[in-house]
Amino acid sequence: MLEKKTGFPKESELVLCTVTNIQYNSVFAKLDEYKNLQGMIHISEISPGRIRNLRDFVKEGKVIVCKVLKVNEQRGHIDLSLRRVSESQRRLKQEGIKLAQKAEKIIEFAAKKLGTETKILAKDIQQKIVGEFQTIYDCFEDVVENDFDLKSLGLDKKTIDILEAEIRQKIKPASVKIEGTLTLNSYEPNGMDIVKEALILADKISDQVNIYYEGGGHFRLEVVAPEYKEAEKILQDTVEVAENFMEKNKGEFKFDRIETKKS
Repeated sequence: MLEKKTGFPKESELVLCTVTNIQYNSVFAKLDEYKNLQGMIHISEISPGRIRNLRDFVKEGKVIVCKVLKVNEQRGHIDLSLRRVSESQRRLKQEGIKLAQKAEKIIEFAAKKLGTETKILAKDIQQKIVGEFQTIYDCFEDVVENDFDLKSLGLDKKTIDILEAEIRQKIKPASVKIEGTLTLNSYEPNGMDIVKEALILADKISDQVNIYYEGGGHFRLEVVAPEYKEAEKILQDTVEVAENFMEKNKGEFKFDRIETKKS
């Protein structure tokens, strides 16, 4: 982490921890996102059921996600739970950490090109996004997904140009997938060749088109593109060329949309 949090975590907060000490009926762990904080996990909060050996569940140096149960700021005591963190919560927390690290790398490269310290640039960005984005990564992602203008943060032009270049290089937009089923039939003597040619013409429309045979004259058509509008245009052109060819050659044509997905 670039900047560790100060103060204490809130109760029910999920925190990333590193196990530092394992005793007979408790485990101590460092709170990785906070400055100089350590928490304790009682044996009853490690896992449901009877535990014979804590080391079957945790080991020194292991990174775990815990839930904060109780905080006593005066004594500096933090009670944690490992068993109260669901698998989905654990994955979500770990994914958030990975995205934060990705944003950190972007800032690190930008800072190097700007001739400034990574922490200084990170702090400047963090202060400027308060109230608009929850995390720096959210801000960076918005630049890619929605063309968020970094000028609105009040950064200087040189910083904006270098930072945006790094963002766009390292964060790729989510792609839109449009799918449907093509049904092609021909009762002409060369019917198989007619269907085959219609599919070849459709596939040539774009490298972003994929066609898969599903049997019985049914073919799954898949279009993947960075933006929905682009995917729709490719789909329209693909369906149109196949339909026109089949009609021209006295064949049957049908297209059924499935659902739109972001991947």
